[in-house]
Amino acid sequence: QVQLVESGGGLVQPGGSLTLACSVSGIDFNTKPKPVTWYRQAPGKQREFVAIITVSRQTMYADSVKGRFNISRDNGKNTVSLQMGSLKPEDTAVYYCNFRRHSDDYWGQGTQVTVSS
Repeated sequence: QVQLVESGGGLVQPGGSLTLACSVSGIDFNTKPKPVTWYRQAPGKQREFVAIITVSRQTMYADSVKGRFNISRDNGKNTVSLQMGSLKPEDTAVYYCNFRRHSDDYWGQGTQVTVSS
């Protein structure tokens, strides 16, 4: 029963910061780690890649967020975080975390991030 739950979204002003968390249950990342990816989807737009972190904590970011966002993981807590800074209105979206197991994709319910003055 693998489940992912995103949290930490909310309303922030442009230039502000917010940290999202992806909490995973049903799998122990200490013994069975997986790469975890953050995606986002804004109304009327396609889902887009945001950031990924590998089991060895290698990271990669979309150009649109590079230098502003930071992805990290705590395998002991089965949690992946996304620190977001210098937020822009175009960052407004529902943010989702994802990983694969046995060729199956697992997604959380998403958390809304709204950047507006």
